[in-house]
Amino acid sequence: MAVRIVDSADVAEGASIGDGSSIWHLAQVREGAVLGANCVVGRGAYVGTGVRMGDNCKLQNYALVYEPALLEDGVFVGPAVVFTNDHFPRAVSPDGSLKTGDDWEAVGVTCRTGASIGARSVCVAPVTIGRWALVAAGSVVTKDVPDFALVAGVPARRIRWVGKAGVPLEQDDSGTWVCPRTGEQYTEHDNTLTEAVAP
Repeated sequence: MAVRIVDSADVAEGASIGDGSSIWHLAQVREGAVLGANCVVGRGAYVGTGVRMGDNCKLQNYALVYEPALLEDGVFVGPAVVFTNDHFPRAVSPDGSLKTGDDWEAVGVTCRTGASIGARSVCVAPVTIGRWALVAAGSVVTKDVPDFALVAGVPARRIRWVGKAGVPLEQDDSGTWVCPRTGEQYTEHDNTLTEAVAP
């Protein structure tokens, strides 16, 4: 399978781009970044030095993914999402001198398999977005997001559970959570959702 990199994209020689991936207009992929197979990097998106992305990830237009972010397989990052990487950002040191890359410790955002981050959300590192979790558009994530959680707001808080299809789950009479689209079942214990074990 071929890799598609349009002429206006800026992809460093030291970046690794997996088979079937596409890098669109004005996107930048820095040195040491690793993208898996079938990834899409939209117009104007930024992938920082050493960022790691699994297979089948999508970065929509103008998403900014700063190092050392880690995206597992099947992660969706919506338009204009920002992943930060500094606890206490400053342009200068207390003496007024310009800070360099050696003057701070980068912290990253981790997105587990199947997670989706809605448009214009900000994930303030260090945070982990759980498996198949969904961050609503415009949210500010400051704490870890559990697997299958739908979070929204500033700061983001869990408002529902979602299944792998991304649709809010419904609770049946037995207390089991069910996906109305796929029929998959989930169980909740101590504010944690897990896939139900098939009988």
